[in-house]
Amino acid sequence: MFDRRTILATGGLLVAGRAIAQTAAPAAPSTAPIPAPAADPRLSERSIGRADAPMVVQEFFSLTCSHCGAFHRDTYPRVKAELIDTGRIRLVWRDFPLDQVALGAAVVARSFPAERYEAFLTALFATQDRWAYARGVDHKAEIAKIAAVAGMSGAAFEAAWTDVDLARAILVQRQQGEQEYRVQATPTFVFNRRTVGGNIPFDRFQREAATP
Repeated sequence: MFDRRTILATGGLLVAGRAIAQTAAPAAPSTAPIPAPAADPRLSERSIGRADAPMVVQEFFSLTCSHCGAFHRDTYPRVKAELIDTGRIRLVWRDFPLDQVALGAAVVARSFPAERYEAFLTALFATQDRWAYARGVDHKAEIAKIAAVAGMSGAAFEAAWTDVDLARAILVQRQQGEQEYRVQATPTFVFNRRTVGGNIPFDRFQREAATP
């Protein structure tokens, strides 16, 4: 998995949180240029909703953030049913990993085909207490189990888990979001260009989505 030097190589982006269990030897950072989103389909936009929706909402999230998990489990289903499926908004997911475990999970998530990304996020958030917070948990092993159920082979998981270039590119995108929208915590929602922080309830989300 990614060691601290790799995480911090993009200019101190990641404030270390939970330590990753040493389940694999750290991969050596590549000297190849970080791929641009246009060059690497894994870095392309992950979103749900109509392309012509009148409101675009960006969600900056960390997969180990309990508030992000609560939003996805408790509020997102209603957002999807009432605002996304009805064509009122398009939701764009933006990786903002807060620790090394979140970064590893984000790399694995982006290694799935785009059409299977939402389902894997949902599975991770639904089991967050098992793989992210359980005492003494083997983070890698637990995430691998969820990935396997979602259809990822063991070999593909290992390749993703040790993909330092993709991890660095995700951190670069995180830094861009931090600079452009001044994201400081997760979840943070950007309604067109208006930034709203915190696990907001559905009524607040709906009001923000209706405000130009």
